[in-house]
Amino acid sequence: MIKKFYLNKYILLIFCFTTEMMTSFAGDKPKQEIYQLTVYHYSTTAQEAVLDAYCKDALIPALHRLNYNNIGVFKSLDNDTSLVKLMYVYIPLKKMDDEISLSYKLNKDTVYINAGAAYLNAAYTTPPYNRKEVILLRAFPLAPHMQLPNLTAPKSERIYELRSYESATEKIFSNKVKMFDEGDEIGLFKKLNFNAVFYSEVIAGDHIPNLMYMTTFENKEDRDVHWKNFNADPYWKTLSAMPEYQHNVSVIDIKFVRPTDYSDF
Repeated sequence: MIKKFYLNKYILLIFCFTTEMMTSFAGDKPKQEIYQLTVYHYSTTAQEAVLDAYCKDALIPALHRLNYNNIGVFKSLDNDTSLVKLMYVYIPLKKMDDEISLSYKLNKDTVYINAGAAYLNAAYTTPPYNRKEVILLRAFPLAPHMQLPNLTAPKSERIYELRSYESATEKIFSNKVKMFDEGDEIGLFKKLNFNAVFYSEVIAGDHIPNLMYMTTFENKEDRDVHWKNFNADPYWKTLSAMPEYQHNVSVIDIKFVRPTDYSDF
């Protein structure tokens, strides 16, 4: 009985491995990218200066040396008036376990350690942030890769819109993802030139089940015109009125952010 159990276990493992390999070689489905989004919560200009120096002089150069590109660093437009300020660091990962392996590789990089000393060695009396959260994202099946925005405005004028849509249950959430993919909500965004960077499912975070996506604009006026056109589009009116897509979003959170001057995009 025991031998039979182990034999069946090994057969299952071989089957799973073979299936994964066949899927990889088949090439009929593009691999969905994984993204890491770190959100720093801070309060003071001193903390902001340490975070900026760390990202600009230590983290981004180190990631580039490891062949990770298209790193985004953004700050909330509400930072000037809010007591709690936000900075977002977006990293496209190569595979799921990169979140762990990256930390190991960075800790072996003496250039990174020296350049980021003020952040890495901060005393408990002067922390560089109040709290930070890490969100892991997986790209949608029909938008498997990030896209760099095609914008001409200086970074200091651009508006990036980060949206999070929460759903009541996992099944209802899957329906909203289907609306983006098979319902071609993504196609509508593309047709209307929303310059979307990514569309993704949150696979680790505080508000699961939810999805997040980022669209980009030349400025606030450009953003408003795009959304006016979206809401007036006949396809959106038809899609959003379909019975099968009703009540699939329970909470919408919208953050307006702007790229730092040292952000890759």
